[in-house]
Amino acid sequence: MARRSLKYLLNRYTLSFRNRIVVIAVGMVICLLSLVYTNRMAHDLREKEQHDVEVWAHAMEQASRDAFGAMVWGAPAGGRGSRDAFGGSVNDPLIKGILSNRNNIPFIITDERLNVIQSHLVPREVLDHPDRLRRQIDRFTEENQPKTVNYWWGPEHRHIIFYGKSKLLKGLYLFPYVQLGVIFFFIFIGYIAFRSSKQDEQNRVWIGLAKETAHQLGTPTSSLLGWIEYLRSQPVDQEAVEEMNKDLTHLLKIVDRFSKIGSETVLQKATVNEVVGEAVMYFRKRIPRNVTLDYNGLAIAPIEANINPALFEWVVENLMKNALDALQGHGSIDVRLSMDDQNVMIDVKDTGKGIPKSNWKRIFEPGFTTKTRGWGLGLSLSRRIIEEYHNGKIAVVESEPGKGTMIRITLKRFFDA
Repeated sequence: MARRSLKYLLNRYTLSFRNRIVVIAVGMVICLLSLVYTNRMAHDLREKEQHDVEVWAHAMEQASRDAFGAMVWGAPAGGRGSRDAFGGSVNDPLIKGILSNRNNIPFIITDERLNVIQSHLVPREVLDHPDRLRRQIDRFTEENQPKTVNYWWGPEHRHIIFYGKSKLLKGLYLFPYVQLGVIFFFIFIGYIAFRSSKQDEQNRVWIGLAKETAHQLGTPTSSLLGWIEYLRSQPVDQEAVEEMNKDLTHLLKIVDRFSKIGSETVLQKATVNEVVGEAVMYFRKRIPRNVTLDYNGLAIAPIEANINPALFEWVVENLMKNALDALQGHGSIDVRLSMDDQNVMIDVKDTGKGIPKSNWKRIFEPGFTTKTRGWGLGLSLSRRIIEEYHNGKIAVVESEPGKGTMIRITLKRFFDA
């Protein structure tokens, strides 16, 4: 029943992961469509601005032609058909509208020697500084092809219109990237919220499963305690009874650990050498004869750290059990303690089958296992106990297929104030 519940949970986890991928993919498609559509709008607006400037230049030429005709034929000033001798039609509403409507397009009008005749939306400090003016003209030239206005009264009267992109057009080019950033931001926030809710749900299932397991084990372990007391009063091998009592005591520790999952974890100052040593001593008597288990912790100076002894001992046991499974009946396990100025390191090394480097991080994921039997929870819970409860680190530091693996736990040392 519990195994089916776990498989159901893992299937839901996989399904939720697929849902997140679908949400992200849909978001990216929306962003792409928005980017294409906005770029198309910007392209159309740029073509419109270029057309407006071209029409404007043509209108200036037409106005100069009309003004030249007025001067030649002597039309009365201010009368019907009157013209502005400076190149602008004063009576034609269409030409007046074109010349006055600059559409917020920045421009500089110069003669052929690049002497400024007129400008719009260009700062005065740029116009008054020759180098800055030249750079501005170069930028306008990169943005748009300059337009030439040929006046009617002579080929030497020629003006050049250098113009750039309007603020609206620049904003429209920038808008897709701002929009993209906003969309990705909300996708990220949604992903974090979705992930957190799923993780909370998963944690509640784990906690419920652990507490139910502890509850179910409570009755038979209590019964076994009674049987141990009965055997102690009988004429049987008392050494065997004591070993059975040790196993039962160990089982009671496991039940206690399961019952405390989800509760606040209390850390206390403890000697790491002793806590690891207890786990090693218990484990050493229960391994095959062809497997050796070495431990250096009792031969070095005591190392203290803030830990939860019961949970930390379980992590060490779990690492040794995984090492034993990797040995497949023969080989060696080496548990070593070391320290530096700030940390204590616990290394569990075996001479087993090893782990491919691509799986060094995956072995700590829930449900991942290379065994034919098992749920793939041991190393996942070990990482949670070390990293979340003890603020430490656990990782594969070296492994090679066919030669063995070493997993290291790193904790902060405890120093008396």
